[in-house]
Amino acid sequence: MLTIDRALIHAYEEHIRLELALSENSIKAYLHDIKLFMDFKSLYKSDVSLDNINQKLLTHFVEELTELGFTSNSQSRILSGLRSFYRFLEEEDLITGNPTRLIEMPQTGRKLPEVLTYEEIISMLQQMDLSDFNGHRNKCMIELLYACGLRVSELANMRINQVYDKDEFIRVNGKGNKERLIPIGKNTLKNLKLYLSDVRTQYKSKNDFLFVNKFGKPLSRQSIHKLVKVLAEKAGIKKSISPHTFRHSFATHLLEGGADLRAVQQMLGHSSISTTEIYTHIDREYLRETIISFHPRSKS
Repeated sequence: MLTIDRALIHAYEEHIRLELALSENSIKAYLHDIKLFMDFKSLYKSDVSLDNINQKLLTHFVEELTELGFTSNSQSRILSGLRSFYRFLEEEDLITGNPTRLIEMPQTGRKLPEVLTYEEIISMLQQMDLSDFNGHRNKCMIELLYACGLRVSELANMRINQVYDKDEFIRVNGKGNKERLIPIGKNTLKNLKLYLSDVRTQYKSKNDFLFVNKFGKPLSRQSIHKLVKVLAEKAGIKKSISPHTFRHSFATHLLEGGADLRAVQQMLGHSSISTTEIYTHIDREYLRETIISFHPRSKS
């Protein structure tokens, strides 16, 4: 029976802070949404587990929100918080079904994940100081995040023996300790091999982590997150981005180029195709904005 405890809440809080790069106010709101739901009268002081919550119970919860005077915008935000929490549980393989998908959201518009353009990514790569070892290391990290759609935790935990340079693949240990193979482009592989031969050895690390700090210890997710923020600022990018933004960009750019959704799902390591389908919405939004911007009948 999966119930909400402090450890689970802490893991979710770390996820939305580091993977989704939410603001502190958004994090507090998301955590408050979970507490609000668990205080719901049909759950309070009961033994109902998260994986037994169904559409009917969620519908009653929405009805109670209406009775309490919550606006459609507030209800949408609360349901978005619950959906985020359930997606986290799915990605961690802690539940087998997601009842929040069956609940219709109020029609208040949908905020899609932030995506970088290819030019913005190149601009960030150009901000690297290649006069020292850290600059070469940082460039390889950013390239891998984008070239392979990695989660920041997958990048931080990657070992040297997970790089198969002859086969042009990397082996990734994803969530739930599930392994997957991801092709790596020739340019990224060339820079990675150069890093391994000429730079990684200079750190004199006794472990086999692919990316380490000046003390030879593996880089933390927080340090990678900070690096991305610094590079974005130097590149003049105003978007709110995190290491996870490169994963969004990886998937979106593949689909824009005509990649098969199932192939993208496999490379991202999503257990459910519905998780990957968010990027089809981004793709459609991109097409819509292209028509508005360039079609002569769309211009005033």
